[in-house]
Amino acid sequence: MARRRRAPSGGAASWLTTYGDMVTLLLTFFVFLFSFSTIDVKEFKKMLFSFKGAIGALPGGRTFQVDRLVGAGARGKDAGESIRQTRELQEVISRLTGILKEAQAEKQVFLRVDERGVTVSFTGDLLFDPGSVEIRPEGRRLLYKVGETIRVLRNPVAVEGHTDDVPISTPRFPSNWELSAGRAAAVVRYLVDEVGFDPLRLHAVGYGQHRPVVPNDGPENRALNRRVDLVILTSERIFP
Repeated sequence: MARRRRAPSGGAASWLTTYGDMVTLLLTFFVFLFSFSTIDVKEFKKMLFSFKGAIGALPGGRTFQVDRLVGAGARGKDAGESIRQTRELQEVISRLTGILKEAQAEKQVFLRVDERGVTVSFTGDLLFDPGSVEIRPEGRRLLYKVGETIRVLRNPVAVEGHTDDVPISTPRFPSNWELSAGRAAAVVRYLVDEVGFDPLRLHAVGYGQHRPVVPNDGPENRALNRRVDLVILTSERIFP
């Protein structure tokens, strides 16, 4: 009478676990290779700008520096344009830093870099008296120097007006929407009429109190939120 063979007691062979782990790692490796091979150069540059701004590369007169590999993987024309634009922005930021230092306006005008481009932020009451859209004489002088410096760039510039959260209600400005839009329009008009900007490169918009940079919890913070931003866009589009 033939003996019966005993059924294996350990389930699946142990080598299958190791084999499965190896296949998973190989799959992950090739997915990473594919993602690296299709990197978007423009998006990479925006990420780099955002990172440099987040770690404070601009305040205090420092500027960002982009490696030679920023254009890697792009067509020659696109990569060359990216490098040219980066160098021009770097030169302009260096000049702006010197202008603000000479005018002792580092606490009233700030430079920052994000995914949209380079922002020159005129804060507080440097440009306008409370409830007014008439640019003050001292504000005109500094705005002229800043505008003259960025006018040499080909980039479009978005001029964005902001207010604090203190409500306004006058026949001319029923709310902060109208006040912020009026201030942005006044700056655009000055840049075109006095500085010589191409009107097609400029765009004016008012955001009221709805995009504060700090909480509106005190006079100093409210002064920072009352601002006009000149955004030198790295993209050809005005809107983000």
